[in-house]
Amino acid sequence: MSPVFPMLTVLSMFYYMCLRRRARTATRGEMNSRRAIESNTRALPINVEMVQYAKEVLDFSSHYGSENSMSYTMWNLAGIPNVYPSSGDFTQTAVFRTYGTWWDRCPSARLPFKRTPSTFCSQDYVELAFEEPVYPTAVHILETYHPGAVVRILACSANPYSQNPPAEVRWEILWSEAPTKVNGPQARQFTPCIKQINFPTNLIRLEVNSSLLDYYTELDAVVLHGVKERPMLSLKTSMIDMNDIDEEEDEEKFACGMDTLNKQFSIVTLREWPTNGYFDKLPYELIQLILSHLTVPDLCRLAQTCKLLYQHCCDPLQYIHLSLQPYWARINDTSLEYLQSRCTLIQWLNLSWTGNRGAISVSGFSRFLKVCGSELVRLELSCGHFLNETCLEVITEMCPNLQELNLSSCDKIPPQAFNHIAKVGSLKRLILYRTKVEQTALLSILNFCSELQHLSLGSCVMIEDYDLIASMMGAKCKKLRSLDLWRCKNITENGIAELASGCQLLEELDLGWCPTLQSSTGCFTNLARKLPNLQKLFLTANRSVCDTDIEELAANCTHLRQLDILGTRMVSPASLRKLLESCKDLSLLDVSFCSQIDNRVVLELNANFPNVFIKKSFTQ
Repeated sequence: MSPVFPMLTVLSMFYYMCLRRRARTATRGEMNSRRAIESNTRALPINVEMVQYAKEVLDFSSHYGSENSMSYTMWNLAGIPNVYPSSGDFTQTAVFRTYGTWWDRCPSARLPFKRTPSTFCSQDYVELAFEEPVYPTAVHILETYHPGAVVRILACSANPYSQNPPAEVRWEILWSEAPTKVNGPQARQFTPCIKQINFPTNLIRLEVNSSLLDYYTELDAVVLHGVKERPMLSLKTSMIDMNDIDEEEDEEKFACGMDTLNKQFSIVTLREWPTNGYFDKLPYELIQLILSHLTVPDLCRLAQTCKLLYQHCCDPLQYIHLSLQPYWARINDTSLEYLQSRCTLIQWLNLSWTGNRGAISVSGFSRFLKVCGSELVRLELSCGHFLNETCLEVITEMCPNLQELNLSSCDKIPPQAFNHIAKVGSLKRLILYRTKVEQTALLSILNFCSELQHLSLGSCVMIEDYDLIASMMGAKCKKLRSLDLWRCKNITENGIAELASGCQLLEELDLGWCPTLQSSTGCFTNLARKLPNLQKLFLTANRSVCDTDIEELAANCTHLRQLDILGTRMVSPASLRKLLESCKDLSLLDVSFCSQIDNRVVLELNANFPNVFIKKSFTQ
């Protein structure tokens, strides 16, 4: 037989295997419509495509705007476009709280969790509900300013308008990509190639990463295209992209790894092997060091290989720092139950974004902390909507060594529940951004948690008298280094005076969008004179900031690194030059909408101070 025939046979078998794999993945709804079928493909039967704008914004992690208005809030994503195709800074758009890397370079910055998979880079999210469940064929995102932040689009099997909650909630990634730098801030319609899924959806989630952006990204609307009947792909395929097979295998490994987290951690019988190869010759500590570079799903898979590696993968020392946020869509009570025996020594735990829509119950969370909470030092629970008063009570009872607690955007916790936090006298960091904490509970916390160094009260709208809160901080929180009072509506020069006198170690202060502060009272000059260690000061949207304030900062706060005076009409180029000459470490200066600072002045300052990022926003 000619040697050509065996080669043809091998190629035929390989092609057949590719086709089988393609058909199998298509039935699971995991086929990428862009690369899976490049030509001669059509959906059967033919459906009429529906086009829907978002009906409602269900959930989000942060926004620039206020809780009591529509300007710059996520709620602007509901309905038809307000701005597109115009470009620029418009209040009618949806804007997240941060951009760039500035928030990672200030005193309040938190250390990242190790073992975070490289594929997970999301910083914020927003979830949108649409009227009709459809099989998605396209998702259009209308970006009107500094586009490029969206890194993942997901679809959910749960119908938010159904009276009967599903037995299982599934999330599927329609598209994902690493953050990219987009040239120019102009508006665009972003339409990535999405995967087909095997269930209809009317719940879409966008995840964003703004670290590469020069300013806040602004989103105007999201359009969902889809059909009511599930598309069936024809078998006419002309080309198969081999890279697609690799990517599908990666996704299967990810799914398998997280299923392993729920099912395989409890394995008690493993195949016997006479030896463990070279691993028998390595010191225990060295194997532990090697495994410390693996992600949680990788540990789950490796634990199934042999008894030696099972022992290493289940060692509590591998779980001193554990972030489950990258796997939020698959974490549930069962996951926590199987992790309990491995987390008895855990010190850092990140459960942000997890547990929503019934995935984690109050009892499941409580059982986990009762076993694993004694050594906890840091607990991240951002956007944990399953949390209630019982959960906070369990945290304060079971975590006696807790120093950092993040409850950002946990807006379902009732106001009275925050009283329990006062029992944790060792707290050094407390993040209550967008929570319903009330004044009485906060006063109690400040009174008993005198070790506080970092406190975030941004957008806490239920506090009635911020002057009283500031006075308590000045009296009790002498070690405070960073304070976020973003959008507090009623602090005055009296509260600022008490704060500046008592908290002289402050290095970071956010007073953005605090309309009751007026420069004419001397509150900003008082800050500059009393707080010489300031590195970050945000006076965003305070129209009264003037040259005197800037000159006092230049004279007294020479360590200043970040200054936001967006919106002031009374600061001249001359005072900015003094500031830039005096504050050698200054790296961010936001002068957007400052009427005396035009583009010519910005260009001149940029030329003379090239190490400073001077931002001048615009509206067309």
